[in-house]
Amino acid sequence: MDDYLEQILHLIEAKGYARAVDISKNLGISQASVTNMLQRLDGEGLVKHEKYRGTVLTEEGQRIARAIIERHETLTRFLRLFGLDEETIYRDVEGMEHHVSRPTLEVIRAMADELEADVELLERVKARRKG
Repeated sequence: MDDYLEQILHLIEAKGYARAVDISKNLGISQASVTNMLQRLDGEGLVKHEKYRGTVLTEEGQRIARAIIERHETLTRFLRLFGLDEETIYRDVEGMEHHVSRPTLEVIRAMADELEADVELLERVKARRKG
C-alpha cells in the first residue's frame, strides 16, 4: 500500500495525474494488480479512482504518502552520511521504511541532524565503522 501511495503522489507531482498503467510500469507489476489495489485504496478512502480517468489522492491519502516519502528521505539521508553506496542504501531503505516506527524515525532524524552539524563526530563514527 505504501509503495502505491508514494507512486501516485510522485506521478501527480510530475504529470498532474496518476494512471494505473503508469503505476504498473513504475512498480513493475501487472496493471490488473494495480487496478485491484486502487479499488481497495478507494474503498479505504485514500484515493479517488475512476476507471479510465485516473487516480487522485484524498487528503488522508496525501498525508500518508507525504509521510512515506519523508520517512524514505530521512533514512536515505542518514545512511548517506556514512558513505554507503547508493545501491546498498536503496535496498536497505526499501526494507526499513515499511517497518520503522515514528519514534525511531525521530531518533534517526535527530542523529542525522547532529552528525551533519558536527563533522568531527561524524568522522569519529565513520572511523569506528571501518575500524
